[in-house]
Amino acid sequence: MIIPATYENLQVTHEGTMSKRAYYIPASERRDDLVEHRECSDRFQLLNGDWKFKYYPNVHDLTDPFYEPGFDTGDFDTIPVPSVWQNHGYDRHQYTNIRYPFPADPPYVPYDNPCGCYVIKFRYTSDKDAPRAYLNFEGVDSCLYAWLNGQYLGYNEVSHSSTEFDITDKVVDGENTLAVLVLKWCDGSYLEDQDKFRTSGIFRDVYILKRPEAHIRDYFVTNHLDGKDATLRIRFKFTEEIVPVAVKLLNADNQVVAEGAPSAMEAGGTFSHQAIMMVQEPTLWNPEQPYLYTLILESPNEIIVDRWGFREICIENNKVYLNGHPIKFRGVNRHDSDPVTGPVTSLEHLKRDLKMMKEYNFNAIRTAHYPNAPMFYQLCDQYGFMVIDEADHESHGASEMYCSENELWENHVEHWNEPFADNPDFLEATLDRTKRCVIRDKNRPSVICWSMGNESAYGCCFEAALAWTKHFDPSRLTHYESAQYRSRKRKYDFSNIDLYSNMYPSIENLQAYADSNPDKPYLMCEYAHAMGNGPGDLEDYWQFIEKNECMCGGFVWEWCDHAVYKGEAPNGKPMYWYGGDHGEYPHDGNFCVDGLVYPDRRPHTGVMEYKNVNRPVRVRGFDSATGMVTLHNYMDFVAMDKYLTISYELNCDGEIIESGNVDHVPAIPPHAEGTIRLNFEIPARGRSYLKLIYQLREATELLPAGFVLGFDEIALEATADGRNQKALAIWNRKELTEDNLKVTEEDRYITVSGKRFVYRYDKTVGLFSSMVYEGRELLNRPMELNIWRAPTDNDRKQKLEWMSAFYDKAITRAYMTRTLAADSEVRIHSDGSMAAIAVQRFMDIEVDWTVSVSGAVTANILAKRNMVFPELPRFGLRLFVPNSLEQVTYYGLGPTENYPDKRHAVSHGIFSTTVEGLYEDYIRPQEHGAHGGCNYVVLEDETLRLTAVSLESFSFNASHYTQEELTIKGHNYELEECGSTVLCLDYRHNGIGSASCGPVLRREYALTDEIIDFEIRIIPEWKEN
Repeated sequence: MIIPATYENLQVTHEGTMSKRAYYIPASERRDDLVEHRECSDRFQLLNGDWKFKYYPNVHDLTDPFYEPGFDTGDFDTIPVPSVWQNHGYDRHQYTNIRYPFPADPPYVPYDNPCGCYVIKFRYTSDKDAPRAYLNFEGVDSCLYAWLNGQYLGYNEVSHSSTEFDITDKVVDGENTLAVLVLKWCDGSYLEDQDKFRTSGIFRDVYILKRPEAHIRDYFVTNHLDGKDATLRIRFKFTEEIVPVAVKLLNADNQVVAEGAPSAMEAGGTFSHQAIMMVQEPTLWNPEQPYLYTLILESPNEIIVDRWGFREICIENNKVYLNGHPIKFRGVNRHDSDPVTGPVTSLEHLKRDLKMMKEYNFNAIRTAHYPNAPMFYQLCDQYGFMVIDEADHESHGASEMYCSENELWENHVEHWNEPFADNPDFLEATLDRTKRCVIRDKNRPSVICWSMGNESAYGCCFEAALAWTKHFDPSRLTHYESAQYRSRKRKYDFSNIDLYSNMYPSIENLQAYADSNPDKPYLMCEYAHAMGNGPGDLEDYWQFIEKNECMCGGFVWEWCDHAVYKGEAPNGKPMYWYGGDHGEYPHDGNFCVDGLVYPDRRPHTGVMEYKNVNRPVRVRGFDSATGMVTLHNYMDFVAMDKYLTISYELNCDGEIIESGNVDHVPAIPPHAEGTIRLNFEIPARGRSYLKLIYQLREATELLPAGFVLGFDEIALEATADGRNQKALAIWNRKELTEDNLKVTEEDRYITVSGKRFVYRYDKTVGLFSSMVYEGRELLNRPMELNIWRAPTDNDRKQKLEWMSAFYDKAITRAYMTRTLAADSEVRIHSDGSMAAIAVQRFMDIEVDWTVSVSGAVTANILAKRNMVFPELPRFGLRLFVPNSLEQVTYYGLGPTENYPDKRHAVSHGIFSTTVEGLYEDYIRPQEHGAHGGCNYVVLEDETLRLTAVSLESFSFNASHYTQEELTIKGHNYELEECGSTVLCLDYRHNGIGSASCGPVLRREYALTDEIIDFEIRIIPEWKEN
């Protein structure tokens, strides 16, 4: 092996690197555009582009000194930098959530350790005013060895952190050759066991900074608010020679509001000098009004331009305050992830994510589970996001190591901290990871909390990291959820943790904490696991957070689905691959497909649900007699009239009968209530709703004026008849005909014939097997009683119970059938049950069918469940109707899918779409597309109309795919249409929840009814030309 085994040496995390510092881009002149255009600095030389590259499956196979001057790279390939080599045909992708993808034998990693050799030639021109040169790598996974012009620069690990080498004595004017060796694994990989695809390479920018001989090495900006005024403190660290610095602070109008110069501090600290300036009545930074000042640090031959927002965060009485205002984190966890580039994120990618987060009412981000690229935080400063900045540290795999009584989770908790968290051998590595995060990002006002890492248990290493963090930066909060996982061998120090944190708690567990006289605010650093069709319990968490002062909010897991784009399938669908699709072992399947948005950032319905649950304003009361609406402003900083406008719609049976704008939005302060008066008349008959729509008053940098921020829907009480009058008219419609019905009964079938139809009823199941209307067969398959649904990702645990009850193989049996015929209708009654092979019946059923002379059939189903069995996935009828019935119109909740605990992004109305339009294209197929609160649904083609109507609300699905197909297929592009439109008419669905990684479904959303009484009418009609 041509390199030393530094990658397996716990004593060395880096060598030859510069000391840690804050991120900034210097220039020779003032430049205010370096956040998005740092290449505009004359002191910045970007080395991104096409590099020569050679991959080796084993670093021991590398025997050629590729870094030597003149080495022939003729047999090397070309790879873009930044990138990861798995995306360019080398090695393979591997996704694991918890398990280490190699034997857990620290500090050793597999002997067959893949590596990549990178070489680039670049030209360099020295600058007499900035003769020093520094080479920066912003992210390399997992470690690197670097050479410049054949001279060894050094080594570094910690993938998601900046690395800087002083290359002044090695770079030359003219052509230079930079060579980098990247290894897939190193001892640091034990501390980078995050829930993500394991990818390798130089995945962030590489560049050179030119600096004066003497210059500012580091600086640290903090502020203190004192009444209306503020003190700004800037501490400096210089290279060996101190340089004079002129400090200026300018407001958004480019006016100087403070200036000064650094003076010497007491010796002994990290920083040697400081500048302290008073700022009168500064405009404060907050996520709703992210006001930034420009900070200019001018020294000989160099100017650093930065931005600062005045804010102060603290905890009082178990509440988190920002600038003296109590706040709630409406947050989301975000990985760097793109289906094409993997962890490589461009400026456009970052801006797209942040724009969408604003659109969906987020105000905070947790960088899960590592620091993001430096410009990410600058954009958060600019756009207004509070950030929990998390160190690149996770040793989740240690919880999976084998132990005595291995099946007991408690035993794993007892031993989890032994390999790393409470092992002094890893203390320096842990401190290094914490310091890299804190020191680099310390000047970002958006960062209001430091997180020590994720799911790594607790011990001496984290006690030391927290103590250092609190000493270095007491102005911010600290967080570490995994402090709860430790052995019982000793007592631990938790004094430097500001927030009590837990993942995926149940509401009951939250209530127990709130009732325990707690001494810290509670933060859900992860909750509402957003996998697939979900999450379904956002409103319950919102209600609890708002009602309990000790709750400071939470961060949904997570922002985007992780998947690898593999091109288009033969059917034209994009192919997204997850764990196991690359043939890797171990893997954790589609557990990475767990975001609020698809990999390409199309929104899931879950993020729409989140948006309206977290709308800035809510109706807290409505007086129908006076038209008075009570509103609560849930913004933390901005009065209602400054932020939004309000319009309203009065809807009766789906028709908007009145609408308007609120002329004067009241100036309701944050966390306060006020009223508006609306003047309209509630219809005496019909299902009526008042909808208030909240829109952004003035454009922001990300959102246009008029952007819809959310809505409220208020059910109105009719004075005469609150039923849907159109549905009632459909239900009561009688066809005037003199035709009589003919009934023929055989051993198995009953045939009912009328002028326009012939229906065949199967006495063995109590359902129709054929319905021919005007010569067209309405049922491509016999009608079914249906309790199964394709399990959602959030059903992944519950489905085991369902399958053990054989719900997926349920059989309907009718024991006795009797018929009562009259001139205008035929009534058929069957007594039956549902059961499955190998288990007893789980439901007794009585079904009454009425066939009218018009061809309409009415089902009245009375079911009694055996309560020993688990809750039902759903209950209703399933019909396979002609796939030409593509057009869909319904009255109910829309326009997006909805379920009992996932229905806050929808409202009542009449919606028209297609069966294809009802489809939600989850990467792993599952139940989707249900619409509740319905009174009728109409499917039609050019000649036939099929209506289902009920006087009680029901739910429906219409799809080209069967639930069986959705259950067995692993990817959406594998689905095959069944040739019919599958119409499900449901009494109700089980709720969605977030149990893929969270608490069980709340009881009130589970389909646990012992008695089910369901009535629905199906009406075929021939459309006259």
